[in-house]
Amino acid sequence: TAVNIGYSCKMLTDDMTEVFVVTGHTVLEVREELRKAREKMMDASRSVGNGFSSKEKLSSSKLTSVLEAIAGEYALVINGHSLAHALEADMEVEFLETACACKAVICCRVTPLQKAQVVELVKKYKKGVTLAIGDGANDVNMIKTAHIGVGISGQEGIQAVLASDYSFSQFKFLQRLLLVHGRWSYLRMCKFLCYFFYKNFAFTMVHFWFGFFCGFSAQTVYDQYFITLYNIVYTSLPVLAMGVFDQDVPEQRSMEYPKLYEPGQLNLLFNKREFFICIAQGIYTSVLMFFIPYGVFADATRDDGAQLADYQSFAVTVATSLVIVVSVQIGLDTGFWTAINHFFIWGSLAAYFAILFTMHSDGLFRMFPNQFRFVGNAQNTLAQPTVWLTIALTTVVCIMPVVAFRFLKLDLKPELSDTVRYTQLVRKKQKTQHRCVRRTGRVGSRRSGYAFSHQEGFGELIMSGKNMRLSSLALSSFASRPSTSWIETLWKKKGSEGSGAGSPSGTADKTLKV
Repeated sequence: TAVNIGYSCKMLTDDMTEVFVVTGHTVLEVREELRKAREKMMDASRSVGNGFSSKEKLSSSKLTSVLEAIAGEYALVINGHSLAHALEADMEVEFLETACACKAVICCRVTPLQKAQVVELVKKYKKGVTLAIGDGANDVNMIKTAHIGVGISGQEGIQAVLASDYSFSQFKFLQRLLLVHGRWSYLRMCKFLCYFFYKNFAFTMVHFWFGFFCGFSAQTVYDQYFITLYNIVYTSLPVLAMGVFDQDVPEQRSMEYPKLYEPGQLNLLFNKREFFICIAQGIYTSVLMFFIPYGVFADATRDDGAQLADYQSFAVTVATSLVIVVSVQIGLDTGFWTAINHFFIWGSLAAYFAILFTMHSDGLFRMFPNQFRFVGNAQNTLAQPTVWLTIALTTVVCIMPVVAFRFLKLDLKPELSDTVRYTQLVRKKQKTQHRCVRRTGRVGSRRSGYAFSHQEGFGELIMSGKNMRLSSLALSSFASRPSTSWIETLWKKKGSEGSGAGSPSGTADKTLKV
């Protein structure tokens, strides 16, 4: 039954080199069957030198090399009695080696505990992410043991659904869960973490550079309210929208190109390398964020000739530059724009300026004179063209290297997702051009959809039946029938025409008959 189900769900195919069935009832029988299976696989392998011994315990990297060394496709089917011996401590590594060398492994007639033990064995030696899916109460242990548990709600009850992380009604939805929603979730999480580290390093490291000029006296560059609201109001909603709605390719393309799932398996989007790149980018941004305004304010003056360099003006300039730079950066990181993304990004910028002008207004100063002393500082600072040029220069210098790097990477070493997006844009452009050509052809053409002729056609000839060739046998058979069909009428008409042509008094005869 297990083999037949394996073939029906295409886990087993006729193209496989061999399907090993382990049915031993003793430890020796199971060990011997596993050994024979490994020997057959290694004999058919091209790289015999990369083989393995049945006695050595292999790490995950060694098991990977074993998988690469095996030539051909194999499958393993093992029942519950044999699995009980294969999961023993002295044989579990041999069983895992053999299973890892196979393309498909089917464990049939097993207990709920054995299901969980198989998952735990893979977690222990493979160091990978496991997923277990089930529809009944006997799958609860397996679902809880795996990293990700999926329950199917059906006739077996809802025990598996209650114990799982995700649930759906049919098994076929697992493909969409992994290739679409799972991949999007991984992409969003990685982008969220990278941007979170970047914006906080860019925000915090400015204080470190400022410490060299204030004697490390713990004086802050920004206003205390800006420090409080930076992660709560100014930069929280845009990254939240990106973490919820962002996607690199549409769901149809995700299903069409399953290889897009590979970066998540290889942990390519967020690792130590990506983490240090985010930190380096944040430090680079903080350096420019501090030293460009510092260098400009050293010799800058206001429109009235007064000195522009003061603590509050410098704080407003740096804070404004920071909010604009991180907002532009998240705009570059966003791959799928929605109305919510636009609202959160532009709304965060609008909220920053609204709160900034409010905190430096006369009304708050009159209500809280000890808290909001710098009345009109934001209005006076942002009214200077030098300040806006400084902010623009800081933004361009911070963002341009990122844009240049991504452009070169897209041009020289594109990823599969970049290629899929480019293909999608080309298809859309071709469809648009095709529609324009069709519309232009319809507007320019003045032809009618119907054809008319100014000459007499062949309707009368067709209706007369003269172009129909009937054999003498068919004519005689039709003549013998008393039916008044159109064939009989045609026969009579032919006879009358022939008699009329043979005698010159045909017209008179017709007249007399009428």
